[in-house]
Amino acid sequence: MKLEGGCYCGKVRYVAEGKPIMKAQCHCRECQYLTGGAPNMFMAMPPDGFKYTKGAAKQFSRSDLEKPVTREFCAECGTHLVTWPRVPIVVIKVGTLDDPSVFGGPQVAIYTVDKQPFHHVPDGLPAFERLPQR
Repeated sequence: MKLEGGCYCGKVRYVAEGKPIMKAQCHCRECQYLTGGAPNMFMAMPPDGFKYTKGAAKQFSRSDLEKPVTREFCAECGTHLVTWPRVPIVVIKVGTLDDPSVFGGPQVAIYTVDKQPFHHVPDGLPAFERLPQR
């Protein structure tokens, strides 16, 4: 699968190739900050298939956490593009895809421990307080 996307203003573009490792909606508090309060829809992809094709993203990692993730965003418009957790995946934000419909919907809901009363988890969707066990 080849995914292409970029930021709102168009200054940063990327391509991600490979088989999606996970399609999910994340309810963690950190994602709520980035989405304006909603769960975050994402596709986890193989990191070796990801590259920027235009511009460069700015990086941010919290210095107050023991094991922070690195978040990348457009320095011009602020669009949050990807997250690099401490495992070998790149987390692509579905809203940044040129064709978000390729997402098709989440396979799992994660970090429901932080779920807000106004968040919706579809009936029958496997949900986990944190991450599913491997």
